[in-house]
Amino acid sequence: MDTLTTLIVILVAAWVGYSAYAVLTHQPWVVDNLAEYGVPRSWWPWLGTAKTLGAAGLVAGVWLPAVGLAASAGLTVYFLGAVLTVLRARVYRHVAYPLLFLAPVVLAGTLTADHAGGIG
Repeated sequence: MDTLTTLIVILVAAWVGYSAYAVLTHQPWVVDNLAEYGVPRSWWPWLGTAKTLGAAGLVAGVWLPAVGLAASAGLTVYFLGAVLTVLRARVYRHVAYPLLFLAPVVLAGTLTADHAGGIG
């Protein structure tokens, strides 16, 4: 993986990792929104753990592209689910928030796939 691609993937992983930290430490600007969307409090640790594992998988993908691709795919599904959750809750003014994570995750996956020879 070239230096720029590695840097982008690491930055995306840090971005997702920060989001995981915010959920796991119950930062009000995150968990207040989760409550508003109707996400049960019992799910919050699982959501934070999923983001943590996804971020770690993106980093591992620098050396093991298949792991990075799996992490990117999982995070893509996660953040698509977040978009749907916001839409279901009809809090339309917040729909951009999960998109701010979805777009970089898709970019990281695309770059990893390109490096692995998966995109032609």
